[in-house]
Amino acid sequence: MYKELTAYLCLGAITSFLITKYMTAWLIPKLKSIKLGQKILDIGPRWHKNKEGTPTMGGLAFLVAFAVVFTALAILAGWRGQIDSVARLLFCAALMLFNGAIGCIDDYAKFFKKQNQGLTAGVKFLMQVVVASAFSWGYAWTRGFATTMKIPFMDTPLDLGWGWYIVSVLLITGVVNAVNLTDGLDGLASSVTFFVSLFFVIAGSVALYFEVVILGSVLIGITLGFLVYNLYPAKIFMGDTGSLFLGAGVVSMAYLLDNPLISLLVGFIYVVEAASVIIQVGVYKLTKKRVFKMAPIHHHFERCEWSELKVVSVFSVVTAICGVIAYFAL
Repeated sequence: MYKELTAYLCLGAITSFLITKYMTAWLIPKLKSIKLGQKILDIGPRWHKNKEGTPTMGGLAFLVAFAVVFTALAILAGWRGQIDSVARLLFCAALMLFNGAIGCIDDYAKFFKKQNQGLTAGVKFLMQVVVASAFSWGYAWTRGFATTMKIPFMDTPLDLGWGWYIVSVLLITGVVNAVNLTDGLDGLASSVTFFVSLFFVIAGSVALYFEVVILGSVLIGITLGFLVYNLYPAKIFMGDTGSLFLGAGVVSMAYLLDNPLISLLVGFIYVVEAASVIIQVGVYKLTKKRVFKMAPIHHHFERCEWSELKVVSVFSVVTAICGVIAYFAL
């Protein structure tokens, strides 16, 4: 059994790495030719102005690699009878692809408007809620509409009743947008998500969850393949196409592991990034004072004279440590 899991892991990681790497290399000149480059907000970090014009929407490579590799591995595992519920995998795949599509629409809107604001926040969030709601209902259907949810560090799951659906939608949209906020430095979102995916692959292997190993291996390959061109100084950005897709991937792995809330623990960096924005905005509206030098918090550390590489390295190490803690919380 473990040999088969290792085979899926190697096959998924290597093939998705190669497809993402070469697809990204192909995208860079194509995106440059149509001038689909990153716009930097005037209220953003002024030291990021030199990044303006860097090709964005590199997350398209994620969608291609995922569609090819994940589909092939899922069909193989399903044919061999190694997947408990094909429907769950399909719902997770749909969640990821639809969020990637929302990001793609947002990125294209930015390009069309020639600014760093695409869809309005309300429209974007509404689309995410619709997708998260459909996923929550579908996933509950695969579980016989059970409304219990495991809590990290607790042995007995809680029955949330109808509250399960509310928590599910909030969790999905929260994680997806938190990963989106983390994508603010060269290689940051990709590096953190690599370690998050590594945690799920290890946890899935120990528990013999083929679905988790398959999805995690594909995300490991995708993030590593993209990091070839996304590490500082980045030659391409993933855009919302990539960050929303990765966010949905993180929460999908948690659902497939039958422990959705574990995504908040292993994805502690995502939570901190989102919380820093909420705190900054909330406190400023009440007191006209700022808690952080700049939010999200990775910019605060930049203002503290940390280099981008240092921020990425420290945040990655913290994520790896959180992965160890999360393992014992399962």
